[in-house]
Amino acid sequence: MAEDRQDTFEAFRRAEALVAQRRPLDALVALAPVLDAEPDKSSVHLLAGRAYLGSAQLRRAEAAFLRVLELDPTDHYARFALGKALQRQGRITEAQTQLRLAVAMHPLPEYQEALGEISARIAVERDR
Repeated sequence: MAEDRQDTFEAFRRAEALVAQRRPLDALVALAPVLDAEPDKSSVHLLAGRAYLGSAQLRRAEAAFLRVLELDPTDHYARFALGKALQRQGRITEAQTQLRLAVAMHPLPEYQEALGEISARIAVERDR
């Protein structure tokens, strides 16, 4: 049992490193057994969402971030990342909602910049 936990932990860390190296497809392969072993861990779904987003699997990224928010509604990064996934799918209004929530929860400059960009885009489209 302890060995299984160690293997799961090592697979998670390997997947994290692969995401950091911008190797999202390899990260997803490494993460697959972790997702099976830890289906209710928000950190696992968050990492999967990042890998899906990095490999342009936008609907899967959306599902992973929604799962994180189901497990932990206060995760501001999951809100931000969900907003980015929705934006890349062209679902601008939904993306704006998620980015607003992320900014309200934790007003990081990265979040504020993303919200500003999407709000400007909506304003331009509205003025057409």
